[in-house]
Amino acid sequence: MQKLACTSYEELVSRFSLDIPAGYNFAFDDLDRIADATADGSGNPLAIVHVDDAGTRRDYTFTWLKESSARLANAFREQGLRKGDRVMLVLYRRIEFWVTMLACHKLGLVPVPSPAQLTPKDIIFRVNRANIRGMIVDSSITARVEESRPECPSLACLVQVDGATVPDGWHDYDALVSKASPVFQRPTGPDAVGGDDPLLIFFSSGTTGMPKMVEHTHTYPFGHIMTGVYWHDLREGDLHLTLADTGWGKAVWGKFYGQWMGGASVFVWDFRGKFEPERLLEQMSLHRVTTFCAPPTVFRFLVRTDLTAYDLSALRHCTTAGELLNDSVFRDWKRQTGLLIYEGYGQTETTLQICTLPFMTPKPGSIGRAAPGWDVTLLDAKGAPCPVGEEGEICIRIAEGKPVGLFSGYLEDPEKTESVMPDGYYHTGDKAWMDEDGYFWFLGRVDDLIKSSGYRIGPFEVESALVSHAAVVEAAVTGVPDDLRGQIVKATVVLAPGFEPSESLTRDLQDHVKKVTAPYKYPRVVDYVAELPKTISGKIRRVEIRQRDEEAARK
Repeated sequence: MQKLACTSYEELVSRFSLDIPAGYNFAFDDLDRIADATADGSGNPLAIVHVDDAGTRRDYTFTWLKESSARLANAFREQGLRKGDRVMLVLYRRIEFWVTMLACHKLGLVPVPSPAQLTPKDIIFRVNRANIRGMIVDSSITARVEESRPECPSLACLVQVDGATVPDGWHDYDALVSKASPVFQRPTGPDAVGGDDPLLIFFSSGTTGMPKMVEHTHTYPFGHIMTGVYWHDLREGDLHLTLADTGWGKAVWGKFYGQWMGGASVFVWDFRGKFEPERLLEQMSLHRVTTFCAPPTVFRFLVRTDLTAYDLSALRHCTTAGELLNDSVFRDWKRQTGLLIYEGYGQTETTLQICTLPFMTPKPGSIGRAAPGWDVTLLDAKGAPCPVGEEGEICIRIAEGKPVGLFSGYLEDPEKTESVMPDGYYHTGDKAWMDEDGYFWFLGRVDDLIKSSGYRIGPFEVESALVSHAAVVEAAVTGVPDDLRGQIVKATVVLAPGFEPSESLTRDLQDHVKKVTAPYKYPRVVDYVAELPKTISGKIRRVEIRQRDEEAARK
């Protein structure tokens, strides 16, 4: 992908366009093309630098990925899987995840990336909801799948990766691919795969209810040119790290499509167990990571670490998404590393919708401006556009055509799809306001806004104030019913090491919030917890906190 040399947001918007080839298929048209080019000695041959939990590094070339994915595609076809069949992947950050995704793209199978935290109940729900035909899983997941199998009649092909013992009815991954050919011819005729054919299915993170099936087509990877080439600012030879599990959408935002289109290599650290910021910094230092993307929670932990103990001199560009970045964390990171953090915004249903690009001046707390190719507007409750400074729902104008990267719909749920795409707009369900420079300021999910004494309070501003206090690592702000005010602000807080809950600390936190933001937004209730409820993708489940409070009130 040739990157446009632009010096301003306005110039990029005026020049940027996406010309998608007919029948586009990333595995053939990008991955295999890059492999063939690098085999002739041009370009960056290194696709993935993979480091396992023990610290062992393995480098994988584009040629290796081309041949390995061809082997698996041939093996899947031999097992009777055909175009349109759905395959669930539960592989942590194993190299087999990338091989399997590419194999599915080539054969026309529809991968369903899934997190390793799934319980047997979750597996049964997803397999039956999506009519899954095949599963390829890490050996640590096998027992859960076996427990689920009696209630999953659609399963026809089961593959285990690693592990000494392979249960009856399962295939060993290495044995399966070792017998297959490393050449896979691109299907033609009715078996051709690409364009508007289904590419993959994500189950949504479930922040507000049961997970929904989000379907993307083969044009979806093309939308991540903006993610990798421009937002991540990738150059040939870069080593990019996006800290994300392969079970949710952020993995393909930062560990797959756009990074290779930008000429970069993907750095994968397959750590297991609890996240430790010191171990992450060691990996970034040792392997000379050049560009980095992580959720704000990770940056919050990193700035509380002695960053001077690690050589981050290779690092030149940092981005964040998933939750909102607190102003104090932005400033601490800049003070300690000299680097800015560029925010972005998108959803499982989309690619990058709003972003702060390298030639833009970041405004701490703002998610940036509309990504080129995305017609973003804020609509009020009556569907009218909001003026500057007035909060509204983030919506995407689709009356004249959908932007590249917008999902095709919620699979087998036309009513839900129609409910978020009425009157020529896609409704994100998120609230924001826009300043006079066109920068958007995220307020939270529509359901998360708190109405207290006539005021509308977004949780993020209060959370940002709380985490700027030395005692607070994480905070979730919700509304609690109140007879006088309608709702009052409640803060559920995770304390930093060395701090203990107390009435005096509560008063100190309340006073701190009053000083940092408008006094009426301070939390009248503060609850101390060991950890916040989160989705399997790491997002705070405020809805769960509200449900707990409602249940407690009824007792």
